[in-house]
Amino acid sequence: MIKAAVLTISDKGSRGEREDKSGEVIKEKLGLIKAEIVTYEIVPDERDIISEKLRSFAESANLILTTGGTGVSPRDVTPEATRDVIERELPGFSEAMRAESFRVTPRSIGSRAVSGMYKDTLIINLPGSPKAVSECLGVILDAIPHVIEVAKGKVSDCGKDVHHRHHKHSS
Repeated sequence: MIKAAVLTISDKGSRGEREDKSGEVIKEKLGLIKAEIVTYEIVPDERDIISEKLRSFAESANLILTTGGTGVSPRDVTPEATRDVIERELPGFSEAMRAESFRVTPRSIGSRAVSGMYKDTLIINLPGSPKAVSECLGVILDAIPHVIEVAKGKVSDCGKDVHHRHHKHSS
């Protein structure tokens, strides 16, 4: 069972000045892999607050998806906060999302999103826009349950019965 936490990073959202549409897209898409949302919060773009939330969310969740704060604005500190927490980076998730996003818009090359493991919790930074969140989750969603199972020590043969499926979940 995937127990997921959603962390939206947004100065305006944390002050109630902006609706969190990206967080809603994440929650909707997580239903496709039957993940249970155990916690959800909106925090400002503050490195210490973000890293503290990631650590505390990992106590009850084995998947944490963040949205926002991955660009090049001076306030974008989500990747740094995530690196403060993760013990092992999993660059494949971020690379796959950037590659797909780049096909949609060359601007996405500026994404600094990172992904990795903190203990047995998978943490993935997603972009801030609802459209980009949907596109990126469409690329990585199928891989998430497997990585979480392996992290729990439940999968002994990762190469067994593997076949490449390249499809996107419908929006």
